[in-house]
Amino acid sequence: MSQDQAAVVSEPEPVSKEVMSQSTNEFLTFRLGGEEYGMDILKVQEIRGYDSITQIANAPEFIKGVVNLRGIIVPIIDMRIKFQLGNAEYDQFTVVIILNVAGRVMGIVVDGVSDVISLGQEQMRPTPEFGSVIDTEYIMGLGTVEDRMLILVDIERLMGSTDMGLIDQVVN
Repeated sequence: MSQDQAAVVSEPEPVSKEVMSQSTNEFLTFRLGGEEYGMDILKVQEIRGYDSITQIANAPEFIKGVVNLRGIIVPIIDMRIKFQLGNAEYDQFTVVIILNVAGRVMGIVVDGVSDVISLGQEQMRPTPEFGSVIDTEYIMGLGTVEDRMLILVDIERLMGSTDMGLIDQVVN
């Protein structure tokens, strides 16, 4: 199926407002531990190799520190630590995805970037209900591509959460 065919969907099923707002349905896929995740490609500014980071005293464990990116001080968040996926080991595949979320530039450390994929609505499923056992607030849904399952992360909601505190909350 070509990219053009994937974007055309006849009689779409009702989907959540968040998924509907994804007009392009293009996601950057990345790996954390043994799982594959996807985020809205429009939030990605650039992808860089993991480099030296200046640590900040008393920062939460998941905030690795900051880097100077062409004159902008950018906080760097280790997603493996944030998602409690064990100790982070940095190797030649470890990358920093530089994001522009709600006008704020920040970086996230991931195990590796896979590719950019387009998902049609028929390839996207709502987030399963786990009750209060698992917090799924930041998960937009699940995507399927051939035999791969992607966890689609609402990166703006995650970075704007109260425990992250990296972007200002929108007050209605």
